[in-house]
Formats: sequence, C-alpha cells, structure tokens
Amino acid sequence: MSERKRLTPQQSRRVNSLIKKTCCNCIDGNCILLDDGEPCVCPQMISYSLLCKWFYNAVLPADKLLYAELYQHEGKRRCTVCGALFASSSNSVKYCPDCRGRITRKQAAERMRKMRGKVTQ
Repeated sequence: MSERKRLTPQQSRRVNSLIKKTCCNCIDGNCILLDDGEPCVCPQMISYSLLCKWFYNAVLPADKLLYAELYQHEGKRRCTVCGALFASSSNSVKYCPDCRGRITRKQAAERMRKMRGKVTQ
C-alpha cells in the first residue's frame, strides 16, 4: 500500500458499509486499535482515501469487486449477458455470479434435452 487511493463518494459508501459489517477493529464507528482510553472515530470512515493498513490487508479483499476496482484493473471483467462488471481470478469466466447460475441451468437443460433426443431415436 505505497500509494494512497482517492475514493469516489460511491466507493467511500461501499468502504464504510464494509467496515461496519466486517471490520473486527471497528465497534460503533470507533477504532479499537486507536483507543487510548477515549473512543476514537475510525479514520477510514471519515476519509476519502485508504488509510488503514488493517482495512487494506484484511477487510478490503473480502469485497472482490471493490478490491479489483481499486487495485486490479485487469481483474475486472464484463459479463457477456448483462454487461455488469465483476471480479474474476480466471481468464475463462464469462458471466457474473448472478447470470452464471441461470446460464448453467439453461445449458444443463439443453444438454439433457439433446441427450434424451438421442436416446429416443
């Protein structure tokens, strides 16, 4: 984390919601790592840049799309069905997680229909 990333307002909202849901060091908006007897507001929640090393290393990778959006530009792919961006760790992935289940079921049904057609002939 050598460079500080500037967040857009939408990214900042996603970061804040991620902190509230999954950061074990943030309790009621206060950072327990910075607590020296008095509550201290989590600096990551009031900033438009990534400051917290704990957040960067432990919390941010949980949201693969946001992580790819901020750091791995080549990791983002566009779904061939709906056009939505999604994080991918493989070159062969073509569909976003929402479309993947639907497409898989459709392909399985077509494959079974074709197989049943061969058996009856």
